[in-house]
Amino acid sequence: MKPIAKLIVTAAAVAMSTAVLVAPARAAVEAPDALVKRVSTDVIDSVKADKDIQAGNSRKIMDLVNSKILPYVDSDKMTAQAAGRFWRQATPEQQKQLAAEFRTLLVYTYAGALSQIKNETIEFKPFRADPADTEVEVKSQVNLTRGEPITLNYRLAKGPQGWKIFDLNVLGAWLVETYKSTFASEIGKNGIDGLIKKLHDRNEQLANKPLAKSAQK
Repeated sequence: MKPIAKLIVTAAAVAMSTAVLVAPARAAVEAPDALVKRVSTDVIDSVKADKDIQAGNSRKIMDLVNSKILPYVDSDKMTAQAAGRFWRQATPEQQKQLAAEFRTLLVYTYAGALSQIKNETIEFKPFRADPADTEVEVKSQVNLTRGEPITLNYRLAKGPQGWKIFDLNVLGAWLVETYKSTFASEIGKNGIDGLIKKLHDRNEQLANKPLAKSAQK
């Protein structure tokens, strides 16, 4: 993963773990900024309360990501935007496989980042949006124990199941854009199936590495 993409997802994992989880049914009527704050609070509470997670227990960390973060991330929309025009050229089966591999990559990256959380905190900026908006941006910053704060913004879209995150911005760089060039380059060389294989191979590598090291790659 490119350094900026790693930074974006790492910062996002910190934020999602530092700002009480709402049930999926309730999320449909919850404001997007409130959703991000509530999910973040629940995740950090889970990390602080479980010594196994703090020690890097892979299974527990992966379970945490799958149960308390990914339900609020629209990985299909994120994949489609990262693939750009190639998404429309892909067959339904290719779209399904690509989204699944990208989602798995996000799981490993979030899990690796969560395994390194220490005492970071998240500060949310005032939220401004029209009630009729179906896409909004929630702005925040991650306060580190050392160094300058990291700007972290979320893009969320409202769908049948409520608000979901589909993009993240750290220090001015959007996650989808950082992947778009990588996806386009690989597709240009080896086609959509080549990109699917590359993501699959990367996920296989991450599956065999300790989470702390996975987050560093």
